[in-house]
Amino acid sequence: MLALRAVDGFYGRSHILHGVTLDVPAGAITAILGRNGVGKTSLLRALMGLMLLLEGAILLDGRDIAAEPAYRRARAGIAYVPQGREIIPDFSVRENILMGSFARSDGRRVIPDLVGELFPYLVQNLERPGGVLSGGQQQQLAIARALAADPKLLLLDEPTEGIQPSIVEEIETIIVRLNREAGLTILLVEQNVFFARQAAQHFAMMEKGRVVAASAIAELTDALVHRHMAV
Repeated sequence: MLALRAVDGFYGRSHILHGVTLDVPAGAITAILGRNGVGKTSLLRALMGLMLLLEGAILLDGRDIAAEPAYRRARAGIAYVPQGREIIPDFSVRENILMGSFARSDGRRVIPDLVGELFPYLVQNLERPGGVLSGGQQQQLAIARALAADPKLLLLDEPTEGIQPSIVEEIETIIVRLNREAGLTILLVEQNVFFARQAAQHFAMMEKGRVVAASAIAELTDALVHRHMAV
């Protein structure tokens, strides 16, 4: 579904991504792993069109979208749940979710049935301000907003970071369901190696803005984790 070929990314004069080449298979979860500050979030931002300067090719279903603005990538089927969630606190739950629908290619402004199946609390509290929800509920809201775009590729940036432990397992279960039951291709930035091994079929390890290893999840050895993730 998605292929990166020799992608270099920059913030101003800062060279962040270095020759990133990666294949993201359709219908699978691919985990992006590595220490803090190695370029994982920048990789997702580059895919979404949020880096100011980019070189190389980003192929979505064989079409190079590297020069496309973010809104066209969203219309093409890429949805992004950023680190920190970035919901609008003064908007209602309904309004936050429906914001995602503006990226739909068919122009419909609806809350998908899937949101009700996965997040019953949200559909029971559609008029509550997003800002009064707990951290875990806001993460659910951010995922629901992404699903309202009717995506085929979902980018998730550390979706369990800063969430109370009682909700982490619920979020992880939802991610697996989105892949297994809804058929979404997912690119997941994750620090939890145990969850990556449980949920993903493929992985890519990053170091200093480069992909230094990429394979089936069975090849994610303890030695590789220690070399590139141990503090």
